Amino acid sequence: MSLPTPEAHLRAVADTVEHRSTGEPEFLQAVREVLDTLTPVLAEHPEYIEAGILDRIVEPERQLIFRVPWTDDNNRVQVNRGFRVQFNSALGPYKGGLRFHPSVNLSVIKFLGFEQIFKNALTSQRIGGGKGGSDFDPSGKSDAEVMRFCQSFMTELVHHIGEHTDIPAGDIGVGAREIGFLFGQYRRITQRYEAGVLTGKGVGWGGAEVRTEATGYGAVFFADEMLIRAGEGIEGRRAVVSGSGNVATYAIEKIEQLGGKAITASDSSGYVVDEQGIDVDLLKRIKEVERARISEYAERRPGARFVEGGRVWDVRGELAFPCATQNELNADDARKLIANGVRAVAEGANMPTTPEAVELFQEAGVLFAPGKAANAGGVATSALEMSQNAARSRWDRDKSESRLHDIMRDVHAATYAASERYGRPGDYVLGANSAAFVTVAQAMLEQGVI
Repeated sequence: MSLPTPEAHLRAVADTVEHRSTGEPEFLQAVREVLDTLTPVLAEHPEYIEAGILDRIVEPERQLIFRVPWTDDNNRVQVNRGFRVQFNSALGPYKGGLRFHPSVNLSVIKFLGFEQIFKNALTSQRIGGGKGGSDFDPSGKSDAEVMRFCQSFMTELVHHIGEHTDIPAGDIGVGAREIGFLFGQYRRITQRYEAGVLTGKGVGWGGAEVRTEATGYGAVFFADEMLIRAGEGIEGRRAVVSGSGNVATYAIEKIEQLGGKAITASDSSGYVVDEQGIDVDLLKRIKEVERARISEYAERRPGARFVEGGRVWDVRGELAFPCATQNELNADDARKLIANGVRAVAEGANMPTTPEAVELFQEAGVLFAPGKAANAGGVATSALEMSQNAARSRWDRDKSESRLHDIMRDVHAATYAASERYGRPGDYVLGANSAAFVTVAQAMLEQGVI
């Protein structure tokens, strides 16, 4: 029997996913974005069609949903929902963060886990893709409440993870504090000190140097590589950055270290504009130590202004780094950025740019780096943390940052090479998807139908 054409096969896979995943818009968006770029890959590799690689890769290997009961400081029982989606382990144990945020649901976790498959493949670190989290909101909770929630969450998760099985890390709402509480409960239940079972730990007890900074630094390194490839650079350029968490903060820091000027930061209340360049130390103090709103920055920084609500993308800049959350940069925002002369966009968050906006950037000749390539630095450094834990060693900061920079150069090189191979040089979306997909598909092909 003859094989279907690549186009027909991709339509059939898309139809199946649409049917099975009704009510999961974020996941469907992530799947479409990958499928839309794979026609030339399948034309070159019909064996992937015959082996049903795509049919399998869009379906998680395992999906876990569980109840997380805990008591607040008033001794009232609260109940949240926990998730872990173990998406694909063809390249290694599942690897992906935990997100604690009210917006978390199965669709969000599946979208993040699906993206993680390809992001992890691009790092060449031999890790599979997974993701997890809860609709728990750590904002405004006491340390004791966060600890009790994390202990309850880990009491269930412990049955499904391990340093050779599934290695969670941090994400939105999950930093070193949460990872510490989770690890403590894991150790208490298992009676084993397996440092490699979680990444994002404190540096003093198994964490990697530069892990906190890695996603933001990596996005800037990738953007710099894109610009260098085009005969340009970051030095002397204004950058518009969204968000004020770890990714945004350390993207701002690295932009400034490379000679650029990041002039914005934001949170859900609005954004600040600082024409002198964001004061990173002040931003860290407000967001990391005091856990206050971004408006505090403008109150303490002469010359800075706070814009309540609004769109950070209204601010003029040559570089844009969406570092907050999914679908935060839409077609109208893209038009404004293009009109304001934006030269490059690098996604620090996961899928922060809508498909319509991506298309507009590409049509306008704007260099566009998708998240699965640009923000791979975080998980790459998590994998380096796993390696150090396995060897019971610890690298210094310079070595850790140097390895991160090398990995991001390699991710850029692989992405660009794939865009050339499949006929669209400089299309980093096609390049990232195709390079990562071929890596995972080949491993799945060689391991049989499992």
